[in-house]
Amino acid sequence: MTVAFQASLLDLADAAGPGPLDASITRTQLSHGAWIDLRRGWLVGADALFARLSASVPWHAERRPMYDRVVDVPRLLAFYGEGVALPDPALVAMKAALDVRYAAELGEPFATAGLCLYRDGRDSVAWHGDTIGRSRTEDTMVAIISIGAPRALLLRPRAALGGGATVRHALGHGDLIVMGGSCQRTWEHAVPKTARPVGPRISIQFRPRGVR
Repeated sequence: MTVAFQASLLDLADAAGPGPLDASITRTQLSHGAWIDLRRGWLVGADALFARLSASVPWHAERRPMYDRVVDVPRLLAFYGEGVALPDPALVAMKAALDVRYAAELGEPFATAGLCLYRDGRDSVAWHGDTIGRSRTEDTMVAIISIGAPRALLLRPRAALGGGATVRHALGHGDLIVMGGSCQRTWEHAVPKTARPVGPRISIQFRPRGVR
């Protein structure tokens, strides 16, 4: 699939690969035992990777029941389960670097990779937590690398726990965010629609076994 994309003038590398994960990470403690780590521009060559993935990944559309009807999922999807070859060497390198940095704290390596293609501002994901599987009852981590045009990722405490202020990060061009601790159970996140002209974005999500 080919989508129009305006590359960043700050990322001209042809080969994609992760940078260091050390003091360059900023951790923010949230409420209820949740936290997020943020590393801007972690993936060097992110724009080249966007071009490869947008053209080569077997993207598919889904339809899901919502209330009394079945609706189109407003983004394209791909999923690589445990043991399935990843679609680009850069994803292999990213997973390896994340495992080195987080496996001890997480207690296990990352196991799966989910990809979402947001084609324009009409594509989105509603408020949710990744609570299918073990993450419904256990602390876990979800690592997201954003490539392509920046889009807003919003996080907020769940209303059932008293709610609270929304945290907003514009992520793109190789930015990494890791949601850890109780974040999937006690907070929720979204990528809202926008009427502003925005280019396409790919979200790459690494998760441990049994977490969706």
